[in-house]
Amino acid sequence: MTMADPWLRLPIPTDWPPAARRSFITFAQGLSGSPPTVSSRPDTPHVGAVAACHVLNDLARQGWQVEVSADCVAVRPPRAEGDPQAEKERVRQQELLKRDEQLMKPSVRRFVADMERPREYLGSFVSIFNLMRDGGELAAALASAAAEAKDDPSLLRKAIDPYVQVVSREARCEHTGLRLVDIWRYFRHTWTNQYTSTPGRTLPLLVRDRAAPFHPVIGIAALGSAVVQIRERDQWIGWQPQAFLEHLDRQPDLRWARWVMQRLNQSLAELYVDDLIQDGLYWPTLWDSPSDDAIEKLRTEATLRRRSHNRFARRSDFKNVAGEADDSVWRARAESDLFRSKRCLVLADLLRARRALLPHLSPKPSRRGLAAALADREGRRAIAGVLRRAKAEAVGTEIADLTVCGAVPPYNVVLGGKLVSMLAVSPSVVRAYHRRYSNYASQIASSLAGRAIRRRSNLVFIGTTALYGSNNSQYNRLRLPQSVLTGSSDIVFQRLGKSRSFGTSHLSSDSVSALVRVAEHARVGMRVKNIFGEGVNPKLRKIREGLELLGWPSDELLQHRRQRIVYGVSLVENLLPYLLGLDAEPRYIFRKNLTRDIDRIVEWWFERWLRQRAAKPEILEAVRKHRLDRPVQHGARVPLPESR
Repeated sequence: MTMADPWLRLPIPTDWPPAARRSFITFAQGLSGSPPTVSSRPDTPHVGAVAACHVLNDLARQGWQVEVSADCVAVRPPRAEGDPQAEKERVRQQELLKRDEQLMKPSVRRFVADMERPREYLGSFVSIFNLMRDGGELAAALASAAAEAKDDPSLLRKAIDPYVQVVSREARCEHTGLRLVDIWRYFRHTWTNQYTSTPGRTLPLLVRDRAAPFHPVIGIAALGSAVVQIRERDQWIGWQPQAFLEHLDRQPDLRWARWVMQRLNQSLAELYVDDLIQDGLYWPTLWDSPSDDAIEKLRTEATLRRRSHNRFARRSDFKNVAGEADDSVWRARAESDLFRSKRCLVLADLLRARRALLPHLSPKPSRRGLAAALADREGRRAIAGVLRRAKAEAVGTEIADLTVCGAVPPYNVVLGGKLVSMLAVSPSVVRAYHRRYSNYASQIASSLAGRAIRRRSNLVFIGTTALYGSNNSQYNRLRLPQSVLTGSSDIVFQRLGKSRSFGTSHLSSDSVSALVRVAEHARVGMRVKNIFGEGVNPKLRKIREGLELLGWPSDELLQHRRQRIVYGVSLVENLLPYLLGLDAEPRYIFRKNLTRDIDRIVEWWFERWLRQRAAKPEILEAVRKHRLDRPVQHGARVPLPESR
């Protein structure tokens, strides 16, 4: 191997016993063959070797090449296919490995079987199959409606009549008695990638069809808490620190000068400091004259408390308490080792920023003072810190990711995915999001404040990614003309760039568990305990720690080489000023309280997409293939792999 070769060295740790080293080398040699001998059961009890075997096995299954020498193993990632369709198939096969692994779990198989089992409801025997549209019946309905709809697309409603149903944990389907969350989950298991739940806010949606008995499911969607850092999205919004500071350099506006100091004061007001005052770590006059000594003591206290958390914290001590919890619950959370550590760090950062900005923006912020602060290295750093805190608030509350979005067969054949996408950004969904979270106490902010903190819940930006990194996605060139929702401009799924192909989707649950055990054996107290508030993406941090303890290059191994196109949908005219709190109210590009918005979007879909496809014989033939005759051969049925 030379420096020019794209191989990654995976050294074998020198502290492994000889038996573990031999077992790992033998395992790796099997994977280096052509074809590789892929296995999931390492022949060794050694914790590190087991983890190494699982990771190597996953890489080989994903198409990585393996070479073996006496002291290390080397791997080379697969090359992306030049042909878009071939690349799509490569990614699809990689994703199916983890999905099928999930579908082999006994609990998942029991869930699927229970959903497909007939049960009596309102005098009829029903199951999840009643919520699938028979392809032959739909094709006939479309053919009949299409003949009448040449001049009036709304007549297609006789064949398909969509509406949106917001999913809640308690709600049940009035036609089958099934829980809506179970209906949503069942159809999610038909996706190419595995189903995972994410912490934070979530708003699952069903799009259903009242034109057929039982109102079958057209598609599913879900809005969830946005990923904190997405380079392409953040650059487009304009709140990347460098771009934001350059904007202020060009226009050091008085409003932004006032905003900087107001945000600092607000951050202090939302920080519980009673115990810190009692222990002599903070006092009110310190805010007006921050000192290095006080800042350093806070940082030292943060380190000590984090160590104590790592050693003694239990997940049971950090149950979800968002909602109607009183302030005593939030104070107890604030005084825990984890959040006392976080509060000390936040306060130290605030004091440092305050000290840097006082000479320029106190007692009265001004345009000239802002320019002077931007010209000062510490002042510039302080403003960037204020920006990061403001962004962190908005990411968790007023922007969301469209984590799931698509149509189920046979509706996918007639581009139902585009309909689901447009409905997911509708005024009705924006209102549903606000209703669900307007009284929602933010766990992190409330745990830092020692009292309930409720953020604004106006959904103003929705981001999403296409599973396959090609232009042939349901979001490509997707827009709602302003006339549809009587708005000020079009709603556009804007292509923002391609993701960095970074994450854990290529590693199995066996690898994750094994890497966690490596970390557990290496230290007395684990740094990552899956406690909400420890930091973003605990699974990723666990995996990274385990790989680094093996001595393997975590950054390179966590690149799954599956780039996705990043899309963004801005729903307001004043996106950046509103997200950062400079503007008090969002200026939506549609009428937020518009009635019949769902029907208007459906009618646009009829005219733009369905009318043309409903008249094509080859499309109707593809729809007919999804039949509910026994045995059921329908694309909306969960494709359970055969048991091994």
